[in-house]
Amino acid sequence: MKRLTVFSIKSFAGPFVVTFFISMVMLIMQFTWVYIDDLMGKGLSVGVIIELMFYVSAGLIPLALPLAILLSSIMTLGNLAENNELTALKSSGLSLFRILRPLTQTVALIAIATFFFANYVIPVANLKWHTIIFDIQETKVGMLLTPGSYSKEIDGYAIKVKSGKDNTFYGITIHDYTDPNVLKTVKADSGTVYRGENGKYLLFHLSNGIVHEELQAQAPVFTNQGQPFHNGDFRPSRTTQFKAATYKMELLGFDMNKSDEELFKNDYEMLNVFQINEAKDSLQRKQDKILSDFGKTNLNNRPFSQSVSFAKLPKTGPAKQLKGTKEIEQLQAIPSKTIKLSDLTKQERIAAVNAAIVSARSMIGSTNDQEQFVDAFHTNYDQFQIEFHRKFALSGAIIVLFFVGAPLGAIVRKGGFGAPVVIAALLFMVYFVLFSIGQNLAAESVLSPFWGMWLPTAVLTPIACILMIAAANDLRVFDKKLWRYILTLGRKR
Repeated sequence: MKRLTVFSIKSFAGPFVVTFFISMVMLIMQFTWVYIDDLMGKGLSVGVIIELMFYVSAGLIPLALPLAILLSSIMTLGNLAENNELTALKSSGLSLFRILRPLTQTVALIAIATFFFANYVIPVANLKWHTIIFDIQETKVGMLLTPGSYSKEIDGYAIKVKSGKDNTFYGITIHDYTDPNVLKTVKADSGTVYRGENGKYLLFHLSNGIVHEELQAQAPVFTNQGQPFHNGDFRPSRTTQFKAATYKMELLGFDMNKSDEELFKNDYEMLNVFQINEAKDSLQRKQDKILSDFGKTNLNNRPFSQSVSFAKLPKTGPAKQLKGTKEIEQLQAIPSKTIKLSDLTKQERIAAVNAAIVSARSMIGSTNDQEQFVDAFHTNYDQFQIEFHRKFALSGAIIVLFFVGAPLGAIVRKGGFGAPVVIAALLFMVYFVLFSIGQNLAAESVLSPFWGMWLPTAVLTPIACILMIAAANDLRVFDKKLWRYILTLGRKR
């Protein structure tokens, strides 16, 4: 039995490690493609890129692990079945469940470790890489320029562009004041702006323009007769034309600054399950207080409630202090009996109806605002619930996908990276689609957060049971004997 355990784990470890790292590389490439516009042309150092990829890799493990478990389990059992090793083990009297016991224990340990990793490590990693991405996005060079107005964000320069977006602009005018002895103006039809490799310089690649320079005013010059040739306001100048040129500006104060992580640490993705529970309790208390205050405010705005509240006050204290004030006068103006519209004059009836309409509209407006607040609150609350169940559902998905892949490998009897990769890709696509559907339905409050996050596990668990029964009894999935065996609860084959 010890040899079987070692043999099973060795057979599983190789494909698992390989497929896990392949999955991580693919997911990192996808992340880089999504954020390529934010990363290019910023002059980011290698250290910042490595730090970002390190934290992103930790956050992508929940997607890579299920695929790695699924593919490696198919490959492991497929290799055993293809080499008739699985048949030999069964012939020795071992059931499929006994053969899979070492791998089941290994996968269970991986699932437990995954939960702790998702609960304690991934929130920190998410906080780190979200902060870095935010800082990188805030360093967009193109945001320095606003078409139609001068920008003086860069010390020593005034820049104006007529039109453009991203990093390409048209009708560019640059006034250079960096040298107090020279007034320099650059005009170009078009240009592209980007940062240098070290991020310390802003570079304009200009097309079809001129450079006009005026030097410092010269000292007065007199002729031989003592007459002034010029009075000191003469500035020598020169103008240069170009078809293509690169203009370099030194950037001061535009390095990527690290934001305070406190800005993001309370987001639901940055919390563990204990912190999420505290956040949910806090949100619930906040909602209850706001709704209670809203009800009290609306009630106290009614004259009847005001008079009742005043009548319950003691004759000393607040009631005595209100004597003779405007509040008392308003309360005394409230009639002691019910007033009927028929008892009022036409003008009074019109005024009363108009007052009631205004009051009703005000009440409807405040109620609608409160309803929107409650909807926004529930959406935010559901996000915390979704994140809470996501951490547990990931571990459950790993176990279920193992029990889908292992019997499937034994049934197809194919190892290597051929058929198992195709099968695993199709099954993982099903898992990912179910996961996305469940998350979206939970976010839209169509499903509860629990069922939304556990939807893939709930759908794949019966499939895993059917495949396990088929592989254990050497039956095909569409064999009548298998379904007879399942429907009769194992009494007939």
